[in-house]
Amino acid sequence: MSTVILCFEDELDAANRLGKALDTQVHLIKRHRFPDGELKLTLPTPISEKVLVYRSLVHPNEKLVELLLVAKASRQLGAKDLTLISPYLAYMRQDIAFNEGEVVSQKIVGAFLASLFNSVVTIDPHLHRISKLEEAIAVERPIALSGAPLLGDFIANKIPNAYLIGPDEESKQWVEQAAIAHSLDFAICKKIRHGDKDVEIKLPVTVFRDRNVVLLDDVASSGQTLAKAAKLILDEGAKSVDVAVTHALFAGDAIAAIKLAGVRNIWSTDCIAHESNVIDIAPILAEAILQNVC
Repeated sequence: MSTVILCFEDELDAANRLGKALDTQVHLIKRHRFPDGELKLTLPTPISEKVLVYRSLVHPNEKLVELLLVAKASRQLGAKDLTLISPYLAYMRQDIAFNEGEVVSQKIVGAFLASLFNSVVTIDPHLHRISKLEEAIAVERPIALSGAPLLGDFIANKIPNAYLIGPDEESKQWVEQAAIAHSLDFAICKKIRHGDKDVEIKLPVTVFRDRNVVLLDDVASSGQTLAKAAKLILDEGAKSVDVAVTHALFAGDAIAAIKLAGVRNIWSTDCIAHESNVIDIAPILAEAILQNVC
């Protein structure tokens, strides 16, 4: 069964890296916007029986419409097996209604993607009260990888004696994984969130003086958690603080806030294209696809 990668122009570089790793052809989906905002998409033809659609869901709202159009049209043109390669998955954090009437987006978006694709491949999905991707997206082949080992390798090479710190309790799974692999010390902060940009950080009871600290997390959005943790750690006498994340969202003035707090370096994987990218995820995506999809 022949395989092809479909992508949009803004992610062509990332798709080409994956295509090279898979030795698979990459084809562009042509995209036209009408004056009223509607999209016209044109797929390459003839379509392959097995299609890999590369679309990382940062700024996801319009991209979800794109995926609906691409998946449905691909089926109509003869595709038998569709895989979504989405290194960053959106709408996964809202998995429960805390107040009457709140929309549980994880269930809705998860069901939507499951209705379109046979497989979903992602990295460090932002899951809270569930542990497996298939609980959110019930596809035939749900594949959730992690950027933590790659970040751990990078940090260990850069700073052999790094002290890994998780900025909140949710980061423990990634920090612990990276630390144990390289016999690095680690600890976890406690976060109390009062709003999107209003967070309170409590440091773990430990000694930071003269340590080279790396704050490690799956995602950085507003940057407030990382900035506040970094400032507190430096106030405790740390020699340096760097930041390493899987998903470099860095919305608004996040980078400026983190730098202002005294962070030395910011490193990320290329799940989301950003100036901080230092780690190529194509090899782990390709390995998982070859083992489970192709």
